[in-house]
Amino acid sequence: MAFACTTREPHAAFSSELDAYMKGHLAENQPGGAVLVMKDTAVVFRRGYGLADLGTREKITPATLFNLGSISKTFVSYGILILQAQGKLSVEDSLQKFFPDFKNKDIARKVRIKHLLTHTSGLPDNRPVMRDSVFYLTADDAQNWYPVTQTDSLEFEPGTRYNYSNPAFNGLSLIIEQVSGVKWQSFIGQLIFEPAGMANSTITDGPHPSSGVSHGYTKIAGEWREDDYGEEPTFCASGNGGVWSSVNDLARYESALRTAAFIDLPSIDSSVAIKRFQGWKSDEAPFIGWSWFIDQTPEGNKVIFHTGHQGGFAAYYVTIPEKQVFFVVLYNAPYDVYRFRSDLFALLGRYRWLDLP
Repeated sequence: MAFACTTREPHAAFSSELDAYMKGHLAENQPGGAVLVMKDTAVVFRRGYGLADLGTREKITPATLFNLGSISKTFVSYGILILQAQGKLSVEDSLQKFFPDFKNKDIARKVRIKHLLTHTSGLPDNRPVMRDSVFYLTADDAQNWYPVTQTDSLEFEPGTRYNYSNPAFNGLSLIIEQVSGVKWQSFIGQLIFEPAGMANSTITDGPHPSSGVSHGYTKIAGEWREDDYGEEPTFCASGNGGVWSSVNDLARYESALRTAAFIDLPSIDSSVAIKRFQGWKSDEAPFIGWSWFIDQTPEGNKVIFHTGHQGGFAAYYVTIPEKQVFFVVLYNAPYDVYRFRSDLFALLGRYRWLDLP
């Protein structure tokens, strides 16, 4: 279903078109999603579609908690930056400082926190997930990180290439725990969730949360099957994907970043600046900050974003800072978040919200 341009009052017309678009993609009696759009400081659209739980028939609302998948990495990243602002660590610190039991000491000396944050460490994801899927159904951050510490070789020299790494953020969460002296889930809750006003958000800690959240689903042989905790290996490895939140709370997260509510502005600015390391060898130019990805709208506006996929959950968080536009979509089934982003960019463009000066 394509968006149709109208001439009514801009926000009302925009909302009407987006609502029709979502209803055209998500059925009321199936897994669905929630969407929120913010322009300047005003939320101009927020609605839920479909069911959070196929068993209870609970409906999705803007307050429904979804697993964020890899958007969780941005919270871990800010946890590291908070500790750096407190003078307790540096992104230049090597892994040897925190993990002296690394099998290869030379690798531990080479790889630094900054490489984990930017997926440029060269560390392999050598977890035997497929061979030992039962173990990884309940494996925590430490158990997911351990195989990486036993590697004999790097895939490439740190800082020279990009290769997305989930275990890197398991390792970063363990660094937060080691340096702060508290569980990393508690650290993020106290230093990010609370000042941001994200009162309903939570983080996986073993089997937690077992209630009060939506369930993820994947369609198999024409039927929806639950696909989250207990069904999806590595779901308990929370450093790479353990945050549960709602579109309402993520709007509060975005507002907190705009106002530097939980960390200083220079740290926030640094987090969304593309990192360029000496010796870069990839044909593709760097495109990542401290965990955030950076690209452009069709009009040329800077875009800061992160996606999330885990089990049956899919998510996309996007902010366009020059235009003060923010939107997020959270699904409890593997719907196409990339198509949503493209279609919403087209709608925003037609309403002239993305025009360059």
